Amino acid sequence: MTAERTDTVPLPASPASTASPAAPPRDGQFTPVSVVPPRGAATAFRFPAVHRPVVPGVRTALLVADCVAALLGALALSEGRRHPLLVALLVAVSLLVRPRGGRRPAPGLLDELPAVWGRTAVAWLALAALAAAYGPGHVLPTRTVLTGLVVQAVACCALRGAVHGRRRAALLRHPHPALVVGPVATAQRVAAAVLRSPRSGVRPVGIVGQPDGVEGLPVLTTGEEVKRAVIQNGVRAVLVVGGAARAEQESLLRALAESGCRVWELDAGGPGCPADERLAGFPCRRLDLAPARREDLGKRALDVLVSGALLALVSPLLLVCATVLRLSDGPGVVFRQERIGRDGRPFTLLKFRTHRPVDERESATRWSVANEHEMRRFCRMLRRTSLDELLQLWNVLRGDMSLVGPRPERPYFVAQFSQTYPGYAARHRVRAGLTGLAQVHGLRGDTSIEDRSRFDNAYIDDWSLWQDVCILLRTAVALVRPTGS
Repeated sequence: MTAERTDTVPLPASPASTASPAAPPRDGQFTPVSVVPPRGAATAFRFPAVHRPVVPGVRTALLVADCVAALLGALALSEGRRHPLLVALLVAVSLLVRPRGGRRPAPGLLDELPAVWGRTAVAWLALAALAAAYGPGHVLPTRTVLTGLVVQAVACCALRGAVHGRRRAALLRHPHPALVVGPVATAQRVAAAVLRSPRSGVRPVGIVGQPDGVEGLPVLTTGEEVKRAVIQNGVRAVLVVGGAARAEQESLLRALAESGCRVWELDAGGPGCPADERLAGFPCRRLDLAPARREDLGKRALDVLVSGALLALVSPLLLVCATVLRLSDGPGVVFRQERIGRDGRPFTLLKFRTHRPVDERESATRWSVANEHEMRRFCRMLRRTSLDELLQLWNVLRGDMSLVGPRPERPYFVAQFSQTYPGYAARHRVRAGLTGLAQVHGLRGDTSIEDRSRFDNAYIDDWSLWQDVCILLRTAVALVRPTGS
């Protein structure tokens, strides 16, 4: 797959190389707050669970709205075709393709209009296709499909709009208390702008940072002060100003997310910044920092199905590679090495041995392989085609790794990179991967660790099962025309 080469040779001491583990730590844009525990003590933060939401049952209300709209659309079916199974199929398909109500607290009617109409059209087209496939006598007339589509889409927009309108009214009366994390001067400016925009549904109550004499909301500098603010104000949202603040306060933000707070990253640098949403005019995006993700089930199912099928498919090839390696290079066909996986837990990574380090210490602390031309021809072929990485499918099947995720690294380099590059440690929120977003963007081998970290965290924050499929397809294309790494 698209793995880095990390076996035996010191990294060149080129000043242009940003991947060097010996690079000096970079200064952040602001001093870390004293509430952040030292590395390895992330469990020191424990905040009380947040009681949510202000309007109970919003997701349930949206689910009911979609079901009712589908039933109203089914009324367009004629008496002869209004079979319970057909109606059930329409409701089921409509719920499968329903808009995810997830990230925005209360989107407007116009915001959801394209998605509702598009997915309703998909539901009715799917229903028409299933009915036609069942038998010629069940084909739905075009007029019936169009009428049902319009009725269901209009009803869905009206019902969902009513739910969101009630939600917005409640947020206007009782906005979510929020903490702003970041450089105090910038955080106070953002907080003041949000307070001037009550329609945002957020009310900042404090700043997490180092006091610098700027007037405004109270500045919280200790863990006890943050905890007191969470309890007394019922903090339910966190606004992170700038990427540096997010990297420096990773443990604090994750603890707040685990307590039930929604974490948003704001860009206060000016106009023209891409964003998922806008908060008081600032570009922002929702961060998912809680360790338990409901998407894990789908991701794990994809890992097991694909890795199991691939292992069965390529087992003859693995046997041939192992046999040739044993005959040409002697014993020790499988290379085992400790890597760091999810939540910092070590695991043993497997691959075919293509190079023999002098000893275990060299294997654990040397960056990449030089003098590749001195390898045997078959070993060079394995590395160039990434066939030596196929054994990691067993790591995926066991659950040590995932098909897609940040590439795992050795403990020696994880310790150095975590101190040198902000956000590097946050890559370990998920299972390590055989390939990842960084790798399909060419960040393999001796490339920028900072860039890899940024792509890996972007992948985690914006995760979707479809994104995993896209990365796997791009990886497959890259393997068809291998260039080595």
